[in-house]
Amino acid sequence: MSERIAKPYDDVPGTTVFDADRAHQGYHLNQFAMSLMKAGNREKFKIDESAYLNDWPMTEEQKQGVLTRDYNRMIASGGNIYFLAKIFSTDKISFQAAAATMTGVTEEAYKEMMINGGRSPVGNMYKKEGE
Repeated sequence: MSERIAKPYDDVPGTTVFDADRAHQGYHLNQFAMSLMKAGNREKFKIDESAYLNDWPMTEEQKQGVLTRDYNRMIASGGNIYFLAKIFSTDKISFQAAAATMTGVTEEAYKEMMINGGRSPVGNMYKKEGE
């Protein structure tokens, strides 16, 4: 893929916008994730994850993200959370549990944060707004 063009929303801390460039970057990663909607594919994946991933023309960064279940890494390499949900569903992990791993807190702490209005906007605005 060619060099990504800078976007006005690139300076929002902790936010990766899934735009056309990210869709292009993550196409094969997201198609792999969608393949897990079929029971036979889930079984093949569970038997030998590396072998199953090698059938997809993903980058090594994307494959390592899947193998380590690093959802932030997968998102940074073009993964869309709604496609990636097929991976944690295959692992029998809830969306809430997966999101907790992405924020670096326990599932219970994540649940409490969401019940109480979500994350604080402090430190999560455009960098230029903090100047």
